[in-house]
Amino acid sequence: MEKRDFRRMGRTASVVGLGAWQLGADWGDVTEADAHATLQAAVDAGVTFIDTADVYGDGRSEQIVGSFVKDKPGLTVATKMGRRLPQEPSNYTLDNFRAWTDRSRANLGVDTLDLVQLHCPPTAVFGSDEVFDALDTLVQEKRIAAYGVSVEKVEEALTAIARPGLSSVQIILNAFRLKPLERVLPAAAEAGVGIIARVPLASGLLSGRYDENTTFAADDHRNYNRNGESFDVGETFSGVDFQVGLEAVRRLSPLVPDGATMAQFAIRWIIDQPGLTVVIPGARNPQQARANATAADLAPLTPETREKVAAVYDELIRPQVHDKW
Repeated sequence: MEKRDFRRMGRTASVVGLGAWQLGADWGDVTEADAHATLQAAVDAGVTFIDTADVYGDGRSEQIVGSFVKDKPGLTVATKMGRRLPQEPSNYTLDNFRAWTDRSRANLGVDTLDLVQLHCPPTAVFGSDEVFDALDTLVQEKRIAAYGVSVEKVEEALTAIARPGLSSVQIILNAFRLKPLERVLPAAAEAGVGIIARVPLASGLLSGRYDENTTFAADDHRNYNRNGESFDVGETFSGVDFQVGLEAVRRLSPLVPDGATMAQFAIRWIIDQPGLTVVIPGARNPQQARANATAADLAPLTPETREKVAAVYDELIRPQVHDKW
């Protein structure tokens, strides 16, 4: 699989990684055995980058990933921190950072975490010199090798990219979220900051597998967070109304190349964006993991196809989401 550079980290990553939220919680039950099989299928398909967080299953995802990678050199594991306390800027302190990263180090079974990302903190955090000084201290103490941020908003990403010690920005980027293409990806590329694209399938909408009759389990965020009841609504279906998203997928489906799935087409679209480092689709089983990774084998999409994706966005999606994040 193609590898791309995290220039400030001095590491490379497979252009398709694996998001491990599904392996912890909030997407229905996944057994530990199934989680390990999913991780193995991803690695066998060329994935070298795994993204998790300390709140996914209250550490379950980190523990599963840690037990999997301990005998597998060459993999990069990124985790996230900051959502174990109320979302107040005053909680983003060096003492808390040490406690949170110590817990993640124990969960993952490592002395030094490869990459730690602030997990969509309050906007004020991005402007705090003290926060980024504390992150630099974690690097000096070798608790972490590098740090990045996960953001909800374009402006948060741009503020973070200006920080000289920042290695990566994780942001929602998919065919229903085109705004980061305007300024974030170009700024990151110029600064040498890696871009991690999350929610690549808009919580499964862009898989093409859903219709008006689809239902989700009670413990699935696509049920309980449909209107942003538990966290930012943009994390569920990328903030797009479910019915509108279904119509957009129907319009996009004729663009899918022969032999590919809608999900693979959606992932390939992200891979083709200049400045993208790694896209992290989630998977709940080995079949999904393999299919996601195979998207990297598709030929780049034509300019005409990309223009048609943008046209569907402009007509159906832009009015709903573009100015919110």
